Amino acid sequence: MSARRTEAERTAKLLELSRRLAGTGDLQSILSLVIDALRDLLDADRATVFEFDEKAQELFTQVAHGIGSGDAPKVIRIPMSAGIAGAAATTRRIVNIPDAYEDARFNRSIDQKTGYRTRTILAIPLLDHDGKLVGVAQVLNRHEGTFDRADEELATGLAANAAVAMRRGRLIEDRIERERLEQEMDVAKDIQAGTFPGEFPLIPGWDIAGESQPAEFCGGDAYDVVPIAGDAVAAPGEDPDGYVLAIADATGHGIASALSSVQMRGMLRLGLRLRQPIVKIAEEVNAQLCEDLPNGRFVTAWFARLDGRTGDVHTVSAGQGPILHYRRATDDFASTSADMPPFGVAALPYTDADSQRYSMAPGDVLVAITDGFYEAPDAERTLFGEERVQDLVRANRDRSAREIFEAIKSAVHDFSGHRPLEDDQTGLIVKRA
Repeated sequence: MSARRTEAERTAKLLELSRRLAGTGDLQSILSLVIDALRDLLDADRATVFEFDEKAQELFTQVAHGIGSGDAPKVIRIPMSAGIAGAAATTRRIVNIPDAYEDARFNRSIDQKTGYRTRTILAIPLLDHDGKLVGVAQVLNRHEGTFDRADEELATGLAANAAVAMRRGRLIEDRIERERLEQEMDVAKDIQAGTFPGEFPLIPGWDIAGESQPAEFCGGDAYDVVPIAGDAVAAPGEDPDGYVLAIADATGHGIASALSSVQMRGMLRLGLRLRQPIVKIAEEVNAQLCEDLPNGRFVTAWFARLDGRTGDVHTVSAGQGPILHYRRATDDFASTSADMPPFGVAALPYTDADSQRYSMAPGDVLVAITDGFYEAPDAERTLFGEERVQDLVRANRDRSAREIFEAIKSAVHDFSGHRPLEDDQTGLIVKRA
């Protein structure tokens, strides 16, 4: 009998491989089956399967004979156009090299590093049923002689089965990864939502509504309402005499932005528990975020200390504005802008001169909302703007804080044609009855 496998043996092996490939959706198992089948059916020394990374325009492999094993196998990446495998990928044709060292495309450096001697090479493009490149299989060193026409035909049949199985395995793996990420995103969303205030004790004569709606799973916005008794955070069950209010908007949206806004909220709460004034807290939050945030990222924020007995409000704004104060007695608005740059831009000292003070009389409304409302666009990219918000507050001035908030949300939603949010929408409405 010839040293080469008989046609019957090859056919039997090929059918067995097809059955096993159809029985698994695990990509690594598929790749291992393919390289073993290539080596055994073509009577070769070793085989490699390169996957095609379309985005990077690269071929990569971590499943090959002789490149390592264990929990963290070595990953090899090469440009799509490089070497023998690259030639098979770009031409979509089998490349049969009878003498590797006589071919200018062959990269000798790997042999030189490993001590392995490559003689013959058969590179087979792996195309799915749509003709789309999935990868390249490469078989090295025929035990006897060079790869012939029969080897090429066998490799072509094997490649067709392998490509379809690899495509299926990659889709399954991507789906599993996507589901895992979605589960983690749901957890992150729940954690972030848990940092927002739920119910809090209301001071007679005051009405507060707050909400945050992310544009993605997690938002870069945050808000807080902290009941205060004297100069300390009110204990559970203790009647407060004021509040510290906050809204924040981190650059972008998503998990990275959510981490920044949650970090800011945590530092605010810690500062209040240490009985620090809001201006000092703002200075320290800014200093810490200057150290922590990468270049180009920042957080705009607004802190306010509200005295529930007198209606006095002390505010400091780091890049957050406009903040609207509707004055019922005169039926007008005071619109205040930022006092300082956003947190994370420059470590600056804060003083009382960098803050503002005013008083809320009965019937007054304080509106602190992020730019997700003001900058919501319509179909022609016209922005909702401050004037429309003012008109809505004036028209709903005799309604509750929640009703005012809902009127703004509804109007913005209608204005933008009920399209998905382009930016997070977060805010607080405070009304003195």
